[in-house]
Amino acid sequence: MDFKAKIRTVEDFPKPGISFKDITTLLKDREAFHAAIEALASYFEPLGVDMVTGPEARGYIFASALAYRLNAGFVPVRKPGKLPWKTRGISYQLEYGEDRLEVHEDAFVPGQKVLVVDDLLATGGTLRATVDLVESLGAQVVGVAVLIELSELGGRKRLEGHEVFSLIQF
Repeated sequence: MDFKAKIRTVEDFPKPGISFKDITTLLKDREAFHAAIEALASYFEPLGVDMVTGPEARGYIFASALAYRLNAGFVPVRKPGKLPWKTRGISYQLEYGEDRLEVHEDAFVPGQKVLVVDDLLATGGTLRATVDLVESLGAQVVGVAVLIELSELGGRKRLEGHEVFSLIQF
């Protein structure tokens, strides 16, 4: 399937000069969405994934579907103040500022095999922070899966040492 053809590019969104990759056109196409999940799952299935995690909000879409398909659990990585119990957090740099992610302290157990998933890999800040958060709780990140990789932004470099698989590259 030509997954790239299923992604709509919206120019100058959310600000001038940005070519936004809109995944809603792929998500609403049942065959494309199912095929994307199958392609991502088949790549990581041999690794025996115990848990899948992804940052809010669009990471949830693919991470939860992959968790179901891989017969694994799902752990949400949230923005500050969204989780009801004790959390562990990490701050990280964005292109224009700083952000923070949190997860419950008991989200992962040492040695657990975790797949980190998001919709898009751009500069790699959010995914790097998610990987670091998972590893800070003693779990083993067995891979990073993304639907789209914006290759020219070099985010893959920030994830060196981890298996990264992207279904679509722009």
